[in-house]
Amino acid sequence: MSPRILLTAAALVAAAALSAQEKPVAFVGAQIIPVVGEPIANGVLLIQHGKITAVGDARTVRLATGVQVVDVTGKVIMPGLVDSHSHIGGGQGADNSAPIQPEARVLDAIDARHPNIQKAQAGGITTVNVMPGSGHLISGQTLYLKLRDGRVIDDLLIRHPDGGIAGGLKMANGTNPLKAAPFPGTRAKSAALVREQYIKAREYQDKIARAKGDPEKLPARDLGLEMLCEALAGRRVVQHHTHRHDDILTVLRLQKEFGFKVVLHHVSDAWKVAPEIAAAGVPCSIIIVDSPGGKLETRDVSFTNAAVLEQAGVLVGLHTDDGVTDSRHFLRAAGLAVRAGMTRAGALRAVTLANAQMLGLADRTGSLEAGKDADFLILSGDPLSVYTRIEQTWVEGGKVFDLADPQDRLYALGGPGAGDPRRAQLCCYGNAWDLILAANGGEQ
Repeated sequence: MSPRILLTAAALVAAAALSAQEKPVAFVGAQIIPVVGEPIANGVLLIQHGKITAVGDARTVRLATGVQVVDVTGKVIMPGLVDSHSHIGGGQGADNSAPIQPEARVLDAIDARHPNIQKAQAGGITTVNVMPGSGHLISGQTLYLKLRDGRVIDDLLIRHPDGGIAGGLKMANGTNPLKAAPFPGTRAKSAALVREQYIKAREYQDKIARAKGDPEKLPARDLGLEMLCEALAGRRVVQHHTHRHDDILTVLRLQKEFGFKVVLHHVSDAWKVAPEIAAAGVPCSIIIVDSPGGKLETRDVSFTNAAVLEQAGVLVGLHTDDGVTDSRHFLRAAGLAVRAGMTRAGALRAVTLANAQMLGLADRTGSLEAGKDADFLILSGDPLSVYTRIEQTWVEGGKVFDLADPQDRLYALGGPGAGDPRRAQLCCYGNAWDLILAANGGEQ
């Protein structure tokens, strides 16, 4: 029996044990990259009830009787990837009626069965920030998801301890929101409109405070201002699209003026103003695009962006902006960042723990530590090698992707039916892809 078949069979048994919520499961023999601390040779990852209960080497993690053991010798285990900026699920936020629409919720527009969610699982992504677009100054509320296998969007939600749904607030500046009225026509007007709305939100807060719960004195409910108040109170992080160095500084100016928490996204020119970003204590989530083309405002983008920010002391994460880059190749971005001067440890952190910190989820995911969610990957080799394949993806102790499974392999490698959310059906004979497989003897 081949190692891959052995791994798959054992993992299926492990999954059954997990679903029964009974026995702990230990993955043994792999090199473990915990992200916090040094890699562990001949490691042991022990999980139960969807959580990590222990991680270490075979000498320090003792296995009790009854533990289900999965032999992954020769493999690499690392935390599940966290994508801080994506558009999977086909969701959209604001429309063309106004440039500022914080009341729009991408939650109400995501198709939980869209195939690009499965493709993200194939790319090792276990946690994701799904964003509305950047064609507005404020395009709505983002959504933080765990990429569990789910029927409906509620199955993927991350909830706060109080039951609230986790997510941020999407803002943008630069060329994207510049359009005909009622949208702004200049960068100065863009900033002015944002200031105006945050001032209104402050006044809304004050009116609520002065009312002291008296319904006769409370202002009329305003869903948009409510969201801006959440940002002002630090309960909702502003996830801000920006590229040019002067646009970056405008965001920092607004952040200082109103005090909201912000993550800078894309920041093509960040290498020009790295000291200012570092002084503001603001993290950056950047994209690495290695093909020509794009907007004029991104013309000075540099592969060294991540390295320069890291050296300046900025918390740096990477993202896919899927479909700008494909979620299946997220680890490749970390490799390109290292090639351009970022440290290996920093690059691995940039696709895991750093992004979890930016989303306020570092207590749950982003590293392999006892007490955190059992979100992890099993890889065929070094995560930064182009020859390495993600063999399995696990979310909260449940396997959501297995390269050995024909359907999962289809999402990973492509082929008819891999990207169409509405596959054609042939009424009495199964679907067309089944017929193609049958005609080829079941081979893809």
